[in-house]
Order: sequence, then structure tokens, then C-alpha cells
Amino acid sequence: MTQAFDICILGGGIVGSTLALLLARERLRVGLVVPVQPAPNAAGDVRAYALNAKSRALLESLRCWPDERHATEVLQMQVKGDAGGEVNFSATELQVPGLAWIVDAPVLEAQLAQALRFQPLIELIEASAAAPLTVICEGKASRTRAEFGIDFELAPYSQSAIAARLQCQVPHGQAARQWFSQGEILAFLPLDGPQGSSVAAVWSVQKSRVQHWLDLNPSEFCQQLEAASEHSLGELTLISERSAWPLQAARAEHWVGRHAGQAWALAGDAAHSVHPLAGQGLNLGLADVAALAAILHEREYWRNVGDEKLLRRYERSRKTQTLTMAATIDGLQRLFSESDPLWQTARNWGMNGFEHSGLIKQWVARQAMG
Repeated sequence: MTQAFDICILGGGIVGSTLALLLARERLRVGLVVPVQPAPNAAGDVRAYALNAKSRALLESLRCWPDERHATEVLQMQVKGDAGGEVNFSATELQVPGLAWIVDAPVLEAQLAQALRFQPLIELIEASAAAPLTVICEGKASRTRAEFGIDFELAPYSQSAIAARLQCQVPHGQAARQWFSQGEILAFLPLDGPQGSSVAAVWSVQKSRVQHWLDLNPSEFCQQLEAASEHSLGELTLISERSAWPLQAARAEHWVGRHAGQAWALAGDAAHSVHPLAGQGLNLGLADVAALAAILHEREYWRNVGDEKLLRRYERSRKTQTLTMAATIDGLQRLFSESDPLWQTARNWGMNGFEHSGLIKQWVARQAMG
């Protein structure tokens, strides 16, 4: 017989599963709604996430952090503009263990799924159940958010992302690399641990060119990537399928509220969506659920988990920070999308100035690292 829940979480992805484990640690009874259909084949999943120190600490506290091979530490980051601009970050210079960790998405999901099986206060269910609070973690295309009539401001970019895994002739050296060129952005994220020579590639290209890149045979596709990456890792070999999806900036007008007498809250991509150029999407989602769990932990003993004032604390604690990050990322994307030579000169001049800005550069790096 299904137990009564304190909280119902819609969405069993990384954000929803992490929240469920955090709340169960607070002795709250959680119903976690997961899809009825089987999960996609992990062997064909090319997703990888750049996670910062806060996200790592959160997942480590749940004993869900992958091993070294599946969470590759980034010691350097190299960013190149389209006219000589360049910015470099180093873990050694910043005196930190790592700038970020590139985490294999299927492995992290498997770690979380295993933890869920051993938590008796979490029940996996197939449909929403009554609870004092429903948390919507269904992603950017959330059906429940639409059913509840929650305003979601959507601003599509003219770009789509193409993702793939590549084997490289030259080891990655634990460096993340990024190139801005002609309004498009290519990122190589290191995989398979410190000695690895494979990368997760994310190429943000104009939507009109997506099908062209998907239709190219693997050899031609890799030749184009070699040129776009300035041959920095030598000859490239495609070792996965290619995935593509449209890019957008989006945000919900309200993150908490009531529907049909029950309290709800949004978290992760259901509340906000950003361009992947800064690798902050999942970090923002994990910060959401960490903040919500902390606020529920610190609530006054007489407040119910669905208390409106309590949920407003969560909305205030996350909304400003998230919107600031989203505006910064959106501004960078639009700046590098401008094709005018004057804009090109200005942004590359700005990159070189930022490279030598000392404390400003350090502060920005530490904000991104969490």
C-alpha cells in the first residue's frame, strides 16, 4: 500500500533524484515520479556535465560522486576568440584542486538510482500523488508546469547544440577547451580520467547548419572539428552517435505557488534554462535543490513543508542569483554572435584585457567554480 507522502517530486532525473535523497535525509517521506518507459541506452548517451566544487560536495555528501575515470578533474581551461582573443584559467594559479569536473551523465544517473533503491523513505511512483508540497523537476519541457498555468518566458537562440564523443590523437591533459568563431561555439570537455584521450564535444551551431553536420560521414565530420579546434588534439575519431537539440534561454515568472489547493515549487530546468557555453546548467539545478532542502531543514517546527512563506524564502534565495548568471551567459552569447568587425575587435580586445585583469579574473573564476 502506498504511504502518505510529505513531498511529491515530479521528474526522476539528476535534479529530482538528488532532491529526493536530500529530503529523505531530513526524514521526509518522498514520492518520486519516474517515467514508465525504460531509460535510454547508456551506451548511446553522449551527455557530460561540467560540475563545480559545490555540486561535487553535494553529491559526495550523498555518496553519489562517480570515480575518477567518470568524473575527470579539469586543471586548465583555454578559451579562444575569433580574432586573437584568449583567456586561460589554471587550478594551480587559483590554488584550487580543480576548476571543474567533467562527469559522465549515465554513470551519475546510475549512482543516484542505486542510492534511491537503498532509501526506504523514497518510493518510486508512476504518477503524481497527493502531498503538502509538489516539486516540479521535469526539465525545460515540463508538462506539469504548463498544466498548472505557470508563466514560462522562452527566448529561443538561433543555434542548436550538437554533442558527440571523440577519441583524440593527443591526450587532453585535463584541459577544457573552447573556441568562439563566426558566431558558433565549440567546446571539448576531457573524459576518462587524468590520462584520458577522449573528449565530449559540444558544438553550438546555427540551426540552418545542424542537419548538414549530422548528415556528414564520420570522417568528414571529424575533419571539420579538427579545423574548428585548430588541430589542438591531433586527429579525431568519432566514437559515438551525434545528438542535437535547440538552444534557448528561459525562466519561470514564479518559482512557487498553489494549484488546486496544493503548494508547488519549481527546480532545475523547469524553472530556468541557459545557453551551455559556460557549463552552468546542471550546477544551477543542483544549487536549487540544495537551497530548497536547506530551507526545509531550517524551517520553524510549526511550519508545514508547503507553507507559502517558507517557499518564498526558497524563491528569493535562488531567483536573483540564477537570473544574474543567466543574464551574464546570455550577454556573452549575444556578444559573440555579432558578425560586425567592430564587435569582433571589441570582444577580442575585451578577452585579452580580462586575461590580464588579475583579481577580477580570479573573482569571476571563483564564482563559476561555486
